[in-house]
Amino acid sequence: MTLALGCIADDYTGASDLANTLTRCGLRTVQAIGVPSDDLALPKVDAVVVSLKSRSIEAGLAVSRSRAAEKWLRGHGARHVLFKICSTFDSTEAGNIGPVMDALRADSGDATVLVTPAFPETGRTVYQGNLFVGAVPLNESPLRDHPLNPMHDSNLVRVLARQSKSKIGLVDLADVARGADAVRARLAHLSKNGFGAAIADAVFERDLETLGTVALENRVSVGASGLGLGLARALVASGAAKPNPPSATSGAPLGGPAACLAGSCSQATLQQIASAEARMAVLHLDPNQVVAGKDEAGRALAWAKDRLKQGPILIASSSTPEQVSALQARHGRDTAGHAIEQAMADIAEGLVQFGVRRLVVAGGETSGAVVDRLEIPGFLVGAEIAAGVPVLAAVGARQGPMLLALKSGNFGGPEFFSDALKLMR
Repeated sequence: MTLALGCIADDYTGASDLANTLTRCGLRTVQAIGVPSDDLALPKVDAVVVSLKSRSIEAGLAVSRSRAAEKWLRGHGARHVLFKICSTFDSTEAGNIGPVMDALRADSGDATVLVTPAFPETGRTVYQGNLFVGAVPLNESPLRDHPLNPMHDSNLVRVLARQSKSKIGLVDLADVARGADAVRARLAHLSKNGFGAAIADAVFERDLETLGTVALENRVSVGASGLGLGLARALVASGAAKPNPPSATSGAPLGGPAACLAGSCSQATLQQIASAEARMAVLHLDPNQVVAGKDEAGRALAWAKDRLKQGPILIASSSTPEQVSALQARHGRDTAGHAIEQAMADIAEGLVQFGVRRLVVAGGETSGAVVDRLEIPGFLVGAEIAAGVPVLAAVGARQGPMLLALKSGNFGGPEFFSDALKLMR
């Protein structure tokens, strides 16, 4: 296998988002869960997205796992590697975007790394180095209350400078609008002056195409799925990859029971859960009972067993930002988060034992915990449910054929859960 593009994603839902974008642009894409094993049979593809659960772990561990993924991708022919981050630049003051970027830059030998989380299709734009969510700066959006990585600064030059050992510069919109040569000239100037990375403005899709063309000339870039779009289009335009239609995710319909799990506390997911109440049976876990060690997973599975025969169900651990803050104050952020993730993984495992082979999961950390527990090594990317969220067909799963959807908390419309199940037959 010789890859046209290698990608490392810092969480599973973000990896699905990127894989979906690459597929829409014509690249045959597989999403791998962790670094693939030597005995995993992968089809012939143009791109592999290695999914890591590295966004919120200790920085040194995130670096080592990312380096291992890069080594595998380079070993399979990838000249360019995209480190895929969230389009809202989710990270703490210490990382992990900066430390991983520094390590990949050092390994690649690149002078200056191009960085942009812009993805205008999903309302994420960057102007003068400031990240906007829709019409408001990042720090005025709901992401300011993110339970794991609250974002209180929209200026990404400052944010990345606090994490990275490199000097961080800016490629502003005026340079991007003038085209690839202007961007190259700006990067050369920054490199000459000792800048190891540059935040790039992007407001329109054509900006991403310009940035993708330039980024592809180097060995590493950092960005959200929007930069993946630019890279994919540049590969197709250059003839390095031939456009292909999305692969079918399954042959015969799977049928049988279906279930949804929601762990995200984003406003979008909370609205989606509320909408689902009118269409399917919904159970809300008590997070305090979960963290206290009570068997909420057992209660949920007992509730689900008979209801699965009547139609799809949804089990949610999601809470409002105020409830999350109170829970974290009582038990600690890491303790509370880990307990809830593992409870959701216990529930997913039990649902699969009940015969569920169609599973929708909302929330990056929840998705990571569920996929790890089910030990699914990879996915083929299929039809798009919503922007950034495809149907995924399991590759090499010990449970046999399965369809999943892994949704970042902020993605999808109000009827996302119903929309997903309509495409997962």
